[in-house]
Amino acid sequence: MITTADKNASILLQISTFTQYFFPLGNYIFPVLIWSMKRKESEFIDKNGRSAINFQLSLLVYFVGILLIALPILLYSIFNNTSFILSNNCNWIAEEFTAGKITTIVIISVVTLLLFAALKVIEFCLVIYAAVKNSNGEVYKYPLTINFIK
Repeated sequence: MITTADKNASILLQISTFTQYFFPLGNYIFPVLIWSMKRKESEFIDKNGRSAINFQLSLLVYFVGILLIALPILLYSIFNNTSFILSNNCNWIAEEFTAGKITTIVIISVVTLLLFAALKVIEFCLVIYAAVKNSNGEVYKYPLTINFIK
């Protein structure tokens, strides 16, 4: 039997991921704190807590993956399209950097920012959806989540 207290704790656990907008790493710290305090009281809270934490960790992996792909391409584009010279006082000076050569840099930057924005919007919507499902007494499993905590 899922009690109202279990539903409320599970909703709080889901919504606590939004603390990332107020505290650095809040989307990891607060759900883990709530989950660790309440997981032994209810299997419902335990399953939803694992799901929320795994989803946040999966998003971290996806963000890092996007950065690991985009950053080398961006750096290659910058250094490939710009010629540098060494001045007399040992400073590197960009000799040639024209608007025609900036398109690759802009495209990579815009695509990366759009992917980041899309992930954040998806995260926001899925967390709200999970909280609504939890309020109805349903266990919610986030899509495309890597199970770090089993």
